[in-house]
Amino acid sequence: MKSLAIIKQELEQAEASVRKQMLVELESDSRVGVKNLILRYKKIEEKYLAELKRIEVMKQFEYEHANATYICGIDEVGRGPLAGPVVAGAVILDPNQDILYLNDSKQLSEAKRNELYLEIKEKAIACNIGIMPPSVIDDINILNATYQAMREAVEGLSVTPEVLLNDAVIIPGLPMEQVKIIKGDARSISIAAASILAKVERDEMMVEYDKIYPEYGFAQNKGYGSKQHIEALKKYGPCPIHRRSFIKNFV
Repeated sequence: MKSLAIIKQELEQAEASVRKQMLVELESDSRVGVKNLILRYKKIEEKYLAELKRIEVMKQFEYEHANATYICGIDEVGRGPLAGPVVAGAVILDPNQDILYLNDSKQLSEAKRNELYLEIKEKAIACNIGIMPPSVIDDINILNATYQAMREAVEGLSVTPEVLLNDAVIIPGLPMEQVKIIKGDARSISIAAASILAKVERDEMMVEYDKIYPEYGFAQNKGYGSKQHIEALKKYGPCPIHRRSFIKNFV
């Protein structure tokens, strides 16, 4: 009879289909430790199947436009902060490669975002970001700067998408079909992927800016108007990455 340690190791290393058969065969083992292992892996399987169903629902817009060769999700991060750029993500996912746990980047932990970011970069057909700095935001306003970042993200892709799935906007100046989806980052896998890409890229920029301008806590607040950030702004005044049009009430 195999030891509990060996059974556990074999279950951990087995492919999903093999593991399922192993669990059936283990049902006849009366040991408490084995029963607990079976229960544990059944719960893992249930969560996995539930995630597959959730992701399948998030493919609804991609299925509706399945006749298009390339479908691109678009989202932005950083419209509200007092400092730093606005960043747009554009992602064309491979329909033959599932990426589980895609969701609105704000609903994910930093660790999960970083993990998914690497998986998106590895599995996507194409992905790109567009960045508009504070100076452009001040010159043309945040909405137009966001549109410009989105256009930059799309135009820099290695292939040209036929359909854009956008989070709540229609982007002026782009020739392809666009689909405006309210709360799209929680309803479309492509937009969710774009949201994660943009969020991770922008957060990394703000961590780097924190090294240059440590007074404002950019590594923690990412440029948003936290209490610490506003107090530092009043004490030290603005730094070069502050949006002058956003901070009039604080300086």
